[in-house]
Amino acid sequence: APLWGAFQSHVLWAWFFTLFFLDAQAEDYTQWGLPEGAIARLGKGRLGDSDRAIAFSPDGQRLAVASGSGIWLYDVTTLRERALFTGHRGEVSSVSFSPDGTILASGSGDGTIKLWDVVTEENDATLEAHTNEVSSVSFSPDGTTLASGSWDRTVRVWNLATRQNIATLEGHTDFVTSVSFSSTGTMLASGAWDRTVRVWDLATRQNIATLEGHTDFVTSVSFSPAGTMLASGSWDGTVKLWDIVTGENIATQAAQSFGLDQVNSIAFSLDETILAIGTANAVKLWRVTTQTNIATLAEHRGGANSVAFSPDGMTLAIGANSDGTVKLWDIETKNISTISGYMFWIRSIALSPNGAILASGSDGEVRLWDVATGRPVAILEKHGATVYSVSFSPDGTMLVSSDNKIKLWDVATGENIATLVQTITVTSVSFSPDGTMLASGDGNGAVKLWNVTTGENIATLEGHTRWISSVRFSPDGKILISGSHDGTVKLWDVLKKENIATFLHDSWVGSVSFSPDGMMLASGSDDKIILWNIATRQTIATLEGHREGIPSVSFSPDGTILASGSYDKTIKLWDVEIGENIATFEGHTNFVNSVAFLPYGTTLASGSRDGTVLLWDMSPYITSQPPTPDFDGDGAIGFADFLLFVARFGSGQGDVGYDARFDLDGDGTIGFGDFLIFADAFGKSASSN
Repeated sequence: APLWGAFQSHVLWAWFFTLFFLDAQAEDYTQWGLPEGAIARLGKGRLGDSDRAIAFSPDGQRLAVASGSGIWLYDVTTLRERALFTGHRGEVSSVSFSPDGTILASGSGDGTIKLWDVVTEENDATLEAHTNEVSSVSFSPDGTTLASGSWDRTVRVWNLATRQNIATLEGHTDFVTSVSFSSTGTMLASGAWDRTVRVWDLATRQNIATLEGHTDFVTSVSFSPAGTMLASGSWDGTVKLWDIVTGENIATQAAQSFGLDQVNSIAFSLDETILAIGTANAVKLWRVTTQTNIATLAEHRGGANSVAFSPDGMTLAIGANSDGTVKLWDIETKNISTISGYMFWIRSIALSPNGAILASGSDGEVRLWDVATGRPVAILEKHGATVYSVSFSPDGTMLVSSDNKIKLWDVATGENIATLVQTITVTSVSFSPDGTMLASGDGNGAVKLWNVTTGENIATLEGHTRWISSVRFSPDGKILISGSHDGTVKLWDVLKKENIATFLHDSWVGSVSFSPDGMMLASGSDDKIILWNIATRQTIATLEGHREGIPSVSFSPDGTILASGSYDKTIKLWDVEIGENIATFEGHTNFVNSVAFLPYGTTLASGSRDGTVLLWDMSPYITSQPPTPDFDGDGAIGFADFLLFVARFGSGQGDVGYDARFDLDGDGTIGFGDFLIFADAFGKSASSN
């Protein structure tokens, strides 16, 4: 009996552990749908900017969300992530469920439409015919056809049984933004940037009406459920209702009367008495019969790009890429549930000196991420514009970020501890190696040096004539380099505050970086990278292979590898010694704006306009150097090293005080095991360990 009891206990514990482990794995969406070579994804991507970027399944149990990383599928009851569909080579803009809920269609910036089996979560088909971004997709009521609108100015109709394009509807003279079927499936409406709404007869494939009256881009169209009305929303700040039979404009509601502006998305409730209006500032419910505003959702900072009613009409889903959330608004109770994790375009990333924290700069905010878990730990939201650059202080206690101001943050508390005001966009910032000075470059071509303690501008270095893309100090802090869109890279003597050399590119310079030993400089341009010898001022090598501009380059900590991020959506690794491309990573669906190595070189981070950061495994290309107990670098392991070690003792990955240099056994915590290794090395020379 005791043996049987012990066995039962083991089985129960195993069962509990299995459920807990599998559940934890199911929630670890940082690992889902990763491209080859990637080990984690930080952030879910940028929300799709179409008026159909979110969609409920017909039974109301699932919510699909289009994003820069793919299509996220949520359980509506729990708001938990259920799946991520990946495979598009561009950002996903629009999603739509088939009437029976078995198929999900997605339109993408790569010009394709993908059909996904919702049960197996596999890509069932890829439809190709459009020659530009697919901005909107919609199923017919009977589920036999699919309509798609595109930036190629056409609307296409697809037979879902044969997967063939059976009609191409032409007439719009600018980007098509939205498509909608009538309830009978006999008509299709399309809105476009040409300021018109067109209605098409699907039997004859003819344009039977062109509805004019909007004075700016038409961003969203929607037939009423009964099919008697058509609504259109526009960036002119109005919503118009049209009579389908006569083609007459029967009502116009000015969004400005709600205190709003441009209309991004509209959706009818099932009983067609309410129209949801999503704009750049808020979301409103408009009662169609009385043409009055009955409710306002003002909590959604940044308004809404996409709105969608649940099938029962009791919930409104709202997506806005400006604040990175999808909100579910209970119409009756006014309760709001939030799905978060989405971001806007990532312009810049930086890693803390200990490799534990990653900072990302995007539109109006800076986020701090725990590299070990891939989860956000803080959002710093006091920027009013795009954050172009972020950089950690050498000791990791401060972070600097810039838009038209330079802000200093306390990493531990997330508090803004100082603001250095400029009147022009600050495009790049960087700490000096000793942490006492900041360098900044701006949109007018000026390079400035700042005293970190006093906030005083101590020098302005003039010579560039256009936008400064990148500023970096040499490892010894004696030289500052700046790259500019004027096609030059300049070297500045920090002490004398004067220009000591100028390197020429034949096009704009997007990024600059010093090698760890300070002997070499890499500069990225429109489609190539040049390696320069600092001492001789001569070109060492020209690295070519990217198809578009290169806004970021970064040397590995050992100086053997150079990583480059490009507008062609790829990251390339270059062998510095032989000057050859040794690897290319694909997986981002938009520009790669920033790349940075973790301190020991075994991981590379890349930030993209798609709203994600990907972490890449560098172990096949870089040999990891084990930490040495010679923390102060004097060649011997002594009491000074002991004091440095004690200051870090007890911290773990994710803690601000954690530094991988002191984690000698690599277990993620600086503890007793590391102390034993240090004690064994104490009193010896660094070379003998």
